[in-house]
Amino acid sequence: MKPLIARWVVDAVLAEAAAAPGLEACGLLLGRNGQIEAHLPTRNIATDPRTAFEVDPAALLAAHRAARAGGPAVLGHYHSHPHGRAEPSEADARAATWDGTLWLIAAAGHARLFRAAAEGHFVEQPLAAG
Repeated sequence: MKPLIARWVVDAVLAEAAAAPGLEACGLLLGRNGQIEAHLPTRNIATDPRTAFEVDPAALLAAHRAARAGGPAVLGHYHSHPHGRAEPSEADARAATWDGTLWLIAAAGHARLFRAAAEGHFVEQPLAAG
């Protein structure tokens, strides 16, 4: 199965998470034809960014506008779990839209990619090797 995400994107997200210890880093996953080719770091506007994430809606709207103008599509988002594991939390499950959106979650120097497949159910996706 072909990985859905470029390895350099995973590495960049891990570096971003490491640079914000104790806070949930977050951003958007961008690409074409279902393949994640880039990430866009955004401000975490959650009330408490130590325990939650919320992508800045202005950045999300700008990314969708850029996609309509021919840029890469918004395929999902990423965030870190500074005090948890690289897997969807109960809060993630409550926030998910269950529309096939991709979720890259970073924790403790590791990252895992999931697809929000059906209500309450995330399906892990392959990461690029190397």
